[in-house]
Amino acid sequence: MSVPFIPGATVEVPEINFKSALELPAASSALIIVDMQNDFVKDGGTLVVPSAADTIPNIQQLLSAARQHGISIAYTQDTHTEDDPEFAIWPPHCKEGTWGWQIIDELAPQPGELICPKRRYDGFHGTWLEHHLAHVWHAEHLVIVGTVSSICVLHTAASAGLRWYHVVVPADGTSALTEFDQALTLRQVSWLYTGSVTRSVDEISFV
Repeated sequence: MSVPFIPGATVEVPEINFKSALELPAASSALIIVDMQNDFVKDGGTLVVPSAADTIPNIQQLLSAARQHGISIAYTQDTHTEDDPEFAIWPPHCKEGTWGWQIIDELAPQPGELICPKRRYDGFHGTWLEHHLAHVWHAEHLVIVGTVSSICVLHTAASAGLRWYHVVVPADGTSALTEFDQALTLRQVSWLYTGSVTRSVDEISFV
């Protein structure tokens, strides 16, 4: 029987099925790095996620492994104009062409890697991501990292799951505003979208 949520109540997190080791075929895998931009990650950004900086070394490790194995790599880049209606929800951020909009130097894309500017949370919405995944790269397995876990990461993972991609999310490669938001993301990916979650990027390998 379902129980209505009561504000102020303690919420029990359902069990999350973590994978202890995950091997992915390089030829049909892609890495998606979500919104690792200065405004979200760096001091001086307008919407900094406090734990985002801690994920940089982990994402760097995964990115290096992906490049070594010839994995297809895509970046989503939150992109807004001066009068964007999203600024009624959030403070102005990631205005196109500004420092805050730029992908952080530590994870800078290399030539040939896909950058997908996006106007909303979902990395598929209004971008060329699906075209490349389905028709250029023929990807089946998507490793998704970045920020913010319960917003742009989860909306992108949801769109991928609804397209029947195998979604993989390492917990230490994503950052959230609260522990609840992080748990929500991992629970939804592993359960609702039948994906795979690991505790660490160390538990993901490409073959």
